[in-house]
Amino acid sequence: MSTAPWVAHFGLKKTPFGKQIAPKDLFMRAAHEEAVARITFCVVESALGVVVGDVGAGKTVAVRAAVSALDPTRHQVIYVSNPAFGTRGLYVTIVRSLGAAPRYQRAELMAQAQDLLAAEEAERHRRVVLVLDEAHLLTPDQLEELRLLTNAEMDSASAFCGILIGQPTLSRQLRMGVFAALDQRIATRFSIKAMDIGESAAYLRHHLALCGREDPLFATDAISRLHRVANGLPRQLNNAATAALIAAAAEGKDLVDDACAKKAVAELTKD
Repeated sequence: MSTAPWVAHFGLKKTPFGKQIAPKDLFMRAAHEEAVARITFCVVESALGVVVGDVGAGKTVAVRAAVSALDPTRHQVIYVSNPAFGTRGLYVTIVRSLGAAPRYQRAELMAQAQDLLAAEEAERHRRVVLVLDEAHLLTPDQLEELRLLTNAEMDSASAFCGILIGQPTLSRQLRMGVFAALDQRIATRFSIKAMDIGESAAYLRHHLALCGREDPLFATDAISRLHRVANGLPRQLNNAATAALIAAAAEGKDLVDDACAKKAVAELTKD
């Protein structure tokens, strides 16, 4: 597979800071480790959990790490990347993911979804893990349907684990009185914060090491500048670091210095 000239310039085996990273190679900082622990708790307890964070903070990375550790013979993961499918869509997604054809009438469809969830646990001995990404986009009606799905055995048990992943507005939305019944069912909630400067530096080193580069490639002042422009958010740091590497290679430099970082920042922040 061909790579960009700047990748070869720095002696890298592949392009760093990309999305195609195996779960075992993900950079796990303290915030992610705690998020994974909380998600794992929800899976074990068949409970609801909420993980929030700014765009690019690494919420989905934490979910990937947690899900990758699950035994596929004992867990059925249903991942919803975008919940913009109406109230019926939630039931349809569950039913189809569990291998059945969705019924037409809403009441029948809801009962079908609940029966399939219960059967997965009781008959197949597999726990369903429903991951709703971009959950801040869920409508009030969808949140109410989610609450109804958690009712099982006279509200004494839940037939699945539910993980809601979204932006900080999700937490504020759930705190509204109208969602009190659902909010009270949430067993744990966690907010993934941005990286500090030390974590940003470690993040860069980690991803370069995955590409075969063990010795330093970013100067300390360059790291500081890239960290500031990225606001400590991994996704933004990926973009800033890549732009700085390209700038350094274009000038024939073997090290990304602050001048290259400054050029990258100017490129990323221009209108």
